[in-house]
Amino acid sequence: MTAQPTARTPDQTRVRHAEVALRSIGQPNSVAREFDFWNDRYEGRRLFSELFGTFLLVLVAVGGGVVNARFGGSAIPTSAQVVAPALMVAAIILFMGTVSGAHLNPAVTLAFAARGDFPWKRVPAYILAQFVGAALATLLLWALLGKQGDAGLTLPGSGISTVTAMLWELVLTTGLVSVILGSASGAQQVGPLAAIAVGSYIALAGLWGAPVSGASMNPARSLGPALVLGDWTSWWAYLAGPIAGGSSRWGSPTSCAAPEAAAAGRRRRRACFRGARCRAPRRTPSSPNAPARCRCPRSRPRRRPPRADRAAHGPRPGRPRLSRHPARSTWCPRRARRPGRSP
Repeated sequence: MTAQPTARTPDQTRVRHAEVALRSIGQPNSVAREFDFWNDRYEGRRLFSELFGTFLLVLVAVGGGVVNARFGGSAIPTSAQVVAPALMVAAIILFMGTVSGAHLNPAVTLAFAARGDFPWKRVPAYILAQFVGAALATLLLWALLGKQGDAGLTLPGSGISTVTAMLWELVLTTGLVSVILGSASGAQQVGPLAAIAVGSYIALAGLWGAPVSGASMNPARSLGPALVLGDWTSWWAYLAGPIAGGSSRWGSPTSCAAPEAAAAGRRRRRACFRGARCRAPRRTPSSPNAPARCRCPRSRPRRRPPRADRAAHGPRPGRPRLSRHPARSTWCPRRARRPGRSP
């Protein structure tokens, strides 16, 4: 018979709650299970996070123009419409960067996959989730505030041709992807540094680049509202420009050749979820650049027997060992003697 679990007293419950609270100090919920990013069992959670994050981004980016048009055209200043999406991106990176990586952009997802940090099999589902999130945000704005002409769409500025807008988006997206690849951890935008770097670039690029092309830098943000509202004006500029801008970073040495330490870290994380043991060397003064041993609970270092036990048992039977050659002052392998074998 199995023993019945003992019920906790109120004092024991309070003590356990206090232990959990103390253990979580300095470790937000967003980083409590950061290794789940490489676990295929959580793919649905990652896709929902990517959809929800893109939904929030497009809700702010498109909603600024729609709300401004709904209330006379002077309710929200232009600078606020540009900075609001940047602040939303920073907030999304902080609260869900460890869940889905906070890509929010097909060009970013493709750049991570081309660099080798993100598996190609996840790319189609990520891009689909991003477009669905953008379309849902536009539908919500349309249902609540009605269609306000072309408000919220990214269109070339007055006197700007579609080709110029496409080249402008290419340049802006190249800078954006460069910042993301340089501040991300693998394929995840994690932590305040990534949030500040990416959010600051989006705000600065929008402040001086929005009058030319709208500073979209995101095919999902431009084509999702265009699909819902049925306005395909200059649509190809906002597809080709960001994709070409992101692909221009794929061939650079800094984006394609990941550092050895980062590559070793990715191998350790994958090995942990396969149930394997991490065998990365410890960081020592003689090798300061060596990656540290993985701290995953599954990767316990295997202890070697004490030196006295190894000396008592001797070498493993049938295993070659090094011995000094009788005729030369060199070391050569020879077969160890097995028990019972004559010399």
